[in-house]
Amino acid sequence: MNLKRPAILFSAALVFLLMSCSEYQKLLKSENYELKYEKAVEYYENEDYYKAKNLFDELRNIYKGTERAEKIYYHYAYCLYAEGDLALAAYHFSKFAKTYPNSQFTQDAEFRTSMCFYDLSPDPSLDQAFTKRGIDAFQAFLNKYPQTEYKDTVNELVDKLHHKLETKSYNNAYLYYKIGEYKAATTALQNSIEDYPGSSYNEDARFYILKSWYSFAEGSVRKKQEERYEKGLMAYHKLVDIYPESEYIDEANKIKEQIDKSLK
Repeated sequence: MNLKRPAILFSAALVFLLMSCSEYQKLLKSENYELKYEKAVEYYENEDYYKAKNLFDELRNIYKGTERAEKIYYHYAYCLYAEGDLALAAYHFSKFAKTYPNSQFTQDAEFRTSMCFYDLSPDPSLDQAFTKRGIDAFQAFLNKYPQTEYKDTVNELVDKLHHKLETKSYNNAYLYYKIGEYKAATTALQNSIEDYPGSSYNEDARFYILKSWYSFAEGSVRKKQEERYEKGLMAYHKLVDIYPESEYIDEANKIKEQIDKSLK
């Protein structure tokens, strides 16, 4: 086995890397802006976005007001996006679209702006400001470009963002039930249903409204129990009317039987 060969290959790769870095550093210091532009485009096309970004950033000021300015600015924003600097990329894509409303890149820039917000949207347990901005941005995009090639993708992504809002709303409401704040749970769960009428969590929400009223009534003083049991019955009937095949139907029926006994 030739043990020297791997070492030779590693050394050659290291030398090439050092030479490449050295050439790039010289390029950054150069005042040959034509060469910088050519190399920036080359790096961009080879998906070396870090090097391309630094060059485009400098060239934005050099070529401001020229025919190249538009392409340079779009490529700079895309480099930020490709590197995951999403908040800054969203800012520059949006600014690009406003600066060059008739550009061939404008539709894509506006789509990428929305995508930045989508990618910045966090787990449902966290603040959903970016989720809401993503929904608004995608909706504005579809309103402006109703026949866009991204239409199906946008609708799918908007559904996912809406689902995050629905999840957060339901989880926050369910938490009241979980910690035994039953009166607050009935209000929060009902608000969640009203805010998101098409939510996949609404069957669960209606069931826990029923359980909350029942538990609330059970822990109430006698003179207030009847009213709260009655509200539990109303919640039961809404559940079975809307979801007659509900997975909770057996447990819901048992709760109703207990409510009926208590009312008698």
